[in-house]
Formats: sequence, structure tokens, C-alpha cells
Amino acid sequence: MSDDDRSGPSPLARDELIRYARHLALPEVGEVGQRKLKAARVLLVGAGGLGSPAALYLAAAGVGALGIVEDDVVDATNLQRQVLHGTSWVGRSKIESAAERLHDVNPHVAVERHPRRLTSRNALDIVGRYDLAVDGSDNFPTRYLINDACVLLGRPYVYGAVLRWEGQVALFGAPGGPCYRCLFREPPPAGFVPDCAEGGVLGVLPGVIGSLQAVEAIKWILGKGAPLAGRLLIFDALELRFREVRISRDACCPVCGDQPSQKTLIDYEIFCGTARSARSAAPGAGGAPEIDAARLAEALGGSDPPALVDVREPWEWDVGNLEALGAVHIPVAELVDRADELPGDRPVVAYCRTGARSLDAAERLQALGYEAKSLRGGLLVWAQEVDPEVTVV
Repeated sequence: MSDDDRSGPSPLARDELIRYARHLALPEVGEVGQRKLKAARVLLVGAGGLGSPAALYLAAAGVGALGIVEDDVVDATNLQRQVLHGTSWVGRSKIESAAERLHDVNPHVAVERHPRRLTSRNALDIVGRYDLAVDGSDNFPTRYLINDACVLLGRPYVYGAVLRWEGQVALFGAPGGPCYRCLFREPPPAGFVPDCAEGGVLGVLPGVIGSLQAVEAIKWILGKGAPLAGRLLIFDALELRFREVRISRDACCPVCGDQPSQKTLIDYEIFCGTARSARSAAPGAGGAPEIDAARLAEALGGSDPPALVDVREPWEWDVGNLEALGAVHIPVAELVDRADELPGDRPVVAYCRTGARSLDAAERLQALGYEAKSLRGGLLVWAQEVDPEVTVV
């Protein structure tokens, strides 16, 4: 190793030489590469399904500083895939659970906590403190936000996504390469793509994809190998098959194009259609009307209560429901064929977990001539605002 090499990142202590011995034996890593890892600063957005394996392997690899953005608590439904957290942490802070686990994995790694949501107000400040960002999010607003912040700051962005049996990985924001907006210029309509809670996800799948994200981050730090820049890697767990889609940089991309039209961060909830303006409870407001939890509770206590229909899947109904308030269970896919099970002489309120499926259900019922509404925010909001005894997964 030359004197120039030793003038860079700080040298490794003896216990680090022992810890990283298998890295040091790799020609692509060696002591120079391990010191690069030690000097690196990586941001993880989310400490959930993808963030768990990515964080564990980046910490084990010796990345010097891991920033974690997370404002959620550990839920029992997380434990099937979010391997950073254990049963004893249910109901407690994910970011503190992650910090404790990562310190045990590698006490040489500094875990920097950001116990908040990444927003357009704080993203540039937080992302700007790190060399690259790893996406462990589960929603479109955050993905677009990470992408745009990384492009504006000149940081690479290791993208990952999972749903059901399929996962995706790519590296966006590399010099001359595409960004996430080059692949997905605009988000799909709100509710068009289910989240993991509604669509399900194989527990081991985030382990595969998050580990690949860690590989991409490590390769980028080391400057070795062929990064997934300009390539979207798609993994089908059912078929155990990988396929690759080539992605070209879009010269007309509004963020990374030759003449970008967006030079600041925007309100991504509105951009992605997830921050719908409150709809009127009266028909004709555009799509099915919604009713909030408090108003529904009041109506159910009145002299002419609406009928309730739970449009979730059978296993969701079995975990917790509003049967005590007269709710009947008809999954949304069966609603048209079984609509005659609902009364035709009073209003019907459909509900699901978050309010997305029930909006679709209410629109179907309206088309059949029912006076139908959807519970805004779904059973999650009902449990938060009206009845905390209702279990929702």
C-alpha cells in the first residue's frame, strides 16, 4: 500500500482487521476498500422489510455511519419480515430497536437516528449529510422524494420495492444514468397498486431485495463491479427467476433531463394523489362520497343507522371487525354478485383497512343503485378515533 493510500480514510484498528478478515482477503476490497467502507456515510430511509436486511449487512460490512429515517413503532405484523426487530420491541420505536440491534452487530458503526418522516421540508438537509441513500420505503411519495432529493444533491439512490412474490432493485442517480423519474415519470393512480398490508408480501422476499440493495451500496462505495445503473433487476420468487430491464436516461425528464423543469422539492403526497382533498359526504362530489369515523359513529347511534359492509378478505375479518355494530362481510371481489345481501332501503357504508378498497366498493354499489359511502381512512382510523379495541392488521 502506498503512502497516498494511507493518507485517505483512517486506518483500521486491530479488532477491525480481525472482524473484516474475509473482506481483506478479497482483491476488490482489501484494506484500502475496507477503509473506504469505514469512511462511508449511508442513509437508510425506513427500518422495515427492506431496511432491515440492508442495515444489517451494511453494518456488518463496516460502513462507518448509517443514518436511519424512521418514525414508526414495531407492530406484530412486522415480525414476519422485518428482521431488525424482535417480539420484545412490539409497540416500541423502530429506530431505537434498529440502533440497539445494529450496535450489537457492529459497535464500530455509528447509527445516526432521524426519528421523523422524510418530507420535502427536511429531505435535502438529511440526504445531504450522506454519500448515498438506500430506499427502504413502501410508498410512492417517499420514493419520488428520495429520488428528487438525490438528483438535486448529486447522490446515488439504491432503489428497492417488494410486493407479494416479486421484488425490484436498481441504482438511480449515477452520473449519466437514469433516475427513478426516467422509469416512472408519474405515479399510478392512488389506490391502483396495493401496499404490502393489502396485497401481502412473502416474508423472505425483502431479505433478498434488501440484501441486493446492500450489495449495490457496497459496490458503489468501493467503486468495483458493474452497478445496476440503467438496469432494473426484477426477481420472481415463485419462479425463482431474475430478469433485467434496460432503462435509459430520459433527456426530457423533469428532474434529471437536459433542461429540468423541476429544480426544487414539491408536495409529493399531492403529486402522487395520496393527499386527496376531503370529499363531500354528499353524492356527486366526484366518485363515491366518504364519511369520517366520528360522523359514522354518530350515525350508527341514531334512529336510522346505515348498513355496514366489510369488503376486506376473510382473514382480515377474522382478526377484527365491526360485526357487533351490524357489519356484514362481503369481499370487494364478490360485492356485485352478493349485493342483494345488503338492504336497499337505507344507506350503506363500506369499509376496509385504509379506505382504498372501500372507495372502489362504494362506487360499485352506487352503480347498482345503492346510496353508498366509504369510511374515510378505513378501519385503521376507526380504531384510532372511535374504538381502540378493534384489531386491524
